[in-house]
Amino acid sequence: MRTISKRTQYGIKAVLNLARRYGNGPVLIATLSQEETIPIKFLELILLNLKGQGLLRSKTGKGGGYELGRPPSTITMGSLIRMMEGPLAPLPCASETAYKPCKECSDVERCATRIIMRQVRDAMAEVLDRTTLADLLRRIEEIAPEKRKKPDNLMYYI
Repeated sequence: MRTISKRTQYGIKAVLNLARRYGNGPVLIATLSQEETIPIKFLELILLNLKGQGLLRSKTGKGGGYELGRPPSTITMGSLIRMMEGPLAPLPCASETAYKPCKECSDVERCATRIIMRQVRDAMAEVLDRTTLADLLRRIEEIAPEKRKKPDNLMYYI
């Protein structure tokens, strides 16, 4: 079974960070790199790719950085993973968007491997295409709300 790449894992972490900050302006690459423990050069390539696909926008100069191009509630995990990995299907013959017949298969309609891999693809698409970044952030917050909250009144003694 195909797994998602480290590049995609890093991309998801970075985009979720930007989703958490949506509406607060651009975030420096160095900040994202440090907070998410992603090598900065690798992160630059990932963010540039996502900007090229219209998911992110950037601003140069003072107050510059990257931000989401649209609200987190409109970006699905399926669309993000497709941008980074390509089709969701484990095999090209099971893909909806990048179908290619297998050379070994003489009867594509009766191919057991294709039939089950289409079910796998459909199940993954069902979950990923109905889960937005906003949904995922809510789930994360429900699981560990105490980790996201900071004390309101810190007292310092000198």
